[in-house]
Amino acid sequence: MTTFKEIRGTAVRSLSSDPSNPEEGQIWYNNSIGVLKGYQLAAAAWASGGNLGTARYQSMGAGTQTAGLAIGGITGPGTGSATEEYDGLAWTAGGSLATARSTNFGAAGTQTEGLAFGGYDGSNNTGATEEYNGTSWTGGGTMGTARRSFIGCGTQNAGLGFAGFTTANTNITEEYNGSAWTGGGNMSTSRRNLGGLGTQTAGLGFGGYSTTTLNSTEEYDGSTWTAGGNLNTGRWSAGGAGTQTAGLGFGGYVGPNTGATEEYNGTSWTNSTSMTTARRFLGGAGTQTAGLAFAGLTTAVTAATEEYTGAALAVKTITTS
Repeated sequence: MTTFKEIRGTAVRSLSSDPSNPEEGQIWYNNSIGVLKGYQLAAAAWASGGNLGTARYQSMGAGTQTAGLAIGGITGPGTGSATEEYDGLAWTAGGSLATARSTNFGAAGTQTEGLAFGGYDGSNNTGATEEYNGTSWTGGGTMGTARRSFIGCGTQNAGLGFAGFTTANTNITEEYNGSAWTGGGNMSTSRRNLGGLGTQTAGLGFGGYSTTTLNSTEEYDGSTWTAGGNLNTGRWSAGGAGTQTAGLGFGGYVGPNTGATEEYNGTSWTNSTSMTTARRFLGGAGTQTAGLAFAGLTTAVTAATEEYTGAALAVKTITTS
């Protein structure tokens, strides 16, 4: 039988405490607590977080896993203006939007410097923009093209909104500088209900719907869009988080709702662990290694929140099970 020493070239060491800088695959015996340990890759996983105060769908997200924002959406009859803030454990009420909005509008920024723009106000498409200071929303510059069913990313002072639906699918891109919107480069494919993430100069748009469900991805460099790697699972109304080179796409609609999760490395998408609750029209925030998914439609409106932890090296206790 092959021994650990033959595999690794060293014997299992007996230590009084865990090493401060272990190597991947290293195994040691912690003699102070009588436990065999190793440094290995922990699988990615979704875990339940605190439920939203109000179930909703077509709500958009901003911020991080421990400081997130759920903005607007449909909570019942009509379009909602409610904002909720997440602290990593629970959601609490924030300031209400001046313009109620739903139907996949743009959102960007952080919990204390948020941005909401466009969408459907209950009667018409809107280009209205609002900025959040952690307490209340105030008006910003109006978008050049009012639209719904699009996506946004970036920051409060460097926002990006792209694609969507006016009276037809569109590929229009706009950039926000903290006070006004200006035109950017058009996407190659007009689409609505797409997923998005990243920054104004390094954005990512994926999936969505044209005349069929799409799996294509496009990358933005601040002026032009170019083709990226295709999703493994084409979908629309998915959640997104992270950056152009470390992105996360999750949930959405493929025919039924899906919980499928994929990670993007700047070139290609890789399948990861699926969400516990398959859903569409959900909100997303955070990063590839610490993502946040909330709200949406299952067979009904949901308040469920899930937190994503990406695969990472970690110290693990070794057992016989």
